Amino acid sequence: MQNAHLPLLAVIATGGTIASRTGGDGSSTPGLNGQALLDRLDAPPPVRLRPVDLFARDSSTLGLDEMQAISDEIGRQLADPEVSGVVVLHGTDSMEETALLAALQHPKGAVVFTGAQFTDDHPEADGPANLAAAIAEVMRGDGIRLAFGGRVTPVWGIYKHSADQRDAFRTCAPDAAGPDLHLPAPVTGLRIDTVAVHPGGDGLHIRASLAAGARGIVVAALGSGNATADIVAAIAECTAAGVPVVISSRVPQGRLVASYGG
Repeated sequence: MQNAHLPLLAVIATGGTIASRTGGDGSSTPGLNGQALLDRLDAPPPVRLRPVDLFARDSSTLGLDEMQAISDEIGRQLADPEVSGVVVLHGTDSMEETALLAALQHPKGAVVFTGAQFTDDHPEADGPANLAAAIAEVMRGDGIRLAFGGRVTPVWGIYKHSADQRDAFRTCAPDAAGPDLHLPAPVTGLRIDTVAVHPGGDGLHIRASLAAGARGIVVAALGSGNATADIVAAIAECTAAGVPVVISSRVPQGRLVASYGG
């Protein structure tokens, strides 16, 4: 029986390694629900916990529809006057994208993302410790944050830097709090492609995305946002067709600037 006078936190379970156990064939599958994960805590925290089972998915299989569903559920829980904060349990492969979406749509909410690098039945399972840290962190106040591997980080600019270390995430944002943006409208229903640039690459994949009906393209360019002449030409074709292109970079740190002529 939970003490009704304690603060109430919603814990949204979406699957991921934190909810996974290893099968007889050696593969791991998410199967633990939110209550089962809360039961793994070493000691009950001084709060009430409301498990919310959204789905149980490997986060590498999530698309924008599922990410929007997570953000929508965060909004529903934050709108409940009883709820003091939200913890999101998520796989690490796409946590940075879902966390950024949540930060854009709920910038003032008290929300902490976490997950695990090792399955629940692993000898070095890190899920319970990460969950306990996330519960403690969300009670510190508003803001969208990540609590993982002993590190607490604002989610703007986070990226997964290791596939097998407990401390899996880093941030590259010059201003880790992020710009003052708000994205209230759902982002689903449109095809948005990502194209990676490599030295000597041409505009083939950008043109293929345009031909496939992409309504927007993100280009992971070189350096501070640089690319070959044919890629620039392909981007110009997108602009002429009314398809926006946003330039990012494969470089994890530093601002993108237009510096090279041409």
